[in-house]
Amino acid sequence: MKDKRILVTGSHGFLGRHLIRRLQADGYSKILSPIRGVHDLTQQMEVRWLFDYFRPEIVINLAAVIGGIGANRARPADFLYGNTMMGLEVMHRAHERGVEKFVQIGSACIYPRDCSLPFKEENIWDGYPEGTNAPYAIAKRILLEQAQAYRKQYGFNAIYLIPTNLYGPGDNFNPETSHVIPATILRIAEAIHERQPYITVWGTGNATRDFLYVEDCVDGIVRALETYDGSEPINLGSGREVRVHDMVNEAAILMGFIGSVIYDSVHPDGQPRRLLDCTRAKEKLGFSAQTDLHSGLEKTIQWWRGQCQK
Repeated sequence: MKDKRILVTGSHGFLGRHLIRRLQADGYSKILSPIRGVHDLTQQMEVRWLFDYFRPEIVINLAAVIGGIGANRARPADFLYGNTMMGLEVMHRAHERGVEKFVQIGSACIYPRDCSLPFKEENIWDGYPEGTNAPYAIAKRILLEQAQAYRKQYGFNAIYLIPTNLYGPGDNFNPETSHVIPATILRIAEAIHERQPYITVWGTGNATRDFLYVEDCVDGIVRALETYDGSEPINLGSGREVRVHDMVNEAAILMGFIGSVIYDSVHPDGQPRRLLDCTRAKEKLGFSAQTDLHSGLEKTIQWWRGQCQK
């Protein structure tokens, strides 16, 4: 497999950069990485050209329109259209061109809003997703259905992985589109710099998340690439449920912030609770997350401070 031509869409994004480094370190010699911003993967002709040019044997599809609650609420049409069309086109062309294996990356947002904990893969269709990111979640559900339909009709080897909330070095620190961990780090840093006595965090702080360090996620993807060819989706999570309030406090301690935290409940929490059942990942991939939240936050903060000093 290490001599196969592997096309990684979204390779210049947060997860993509970590995955490329891991594949290179593991000896994969033919990694194909489209130039960022050049190819519009929602357009049929662009995707056809990409496959004709690269002639991949394996595809890992990370391409996505992503963002936090604010971005999802502001641009629901972009999240629905972009993620649906990119996924449909890329997977269809992969089948059409005889790609040997297709790895589709999903999202824990696909689970119902009030799903019972821990989220098991068989619960995906038990209800409607959380409203703040429903367009994004529905697009990701469509791609799961596409992978299973193409397998059933064409024998296409498409697998589907469901990472939970990712974070780590290289995360998106754009205040307009960032997720909760980089957004929290930015707010704390600003308060320290401006000598403000408090920070404001969206929501009540009572929502919970299953935070997965990005390099642990990459390990799960590589394991699935090398060993898994099944039809069932697989969760990739940390196995630990953490309140947003506790994550914020941990980040404040690591950054030396001694002010108070004000929770702005006018803004939504998003999904009330999130914890993935990773039994299938353990059984099928031998996967379990190795990085606890304290260590992962520490590495993320150190990386971010290093970028600020450049």
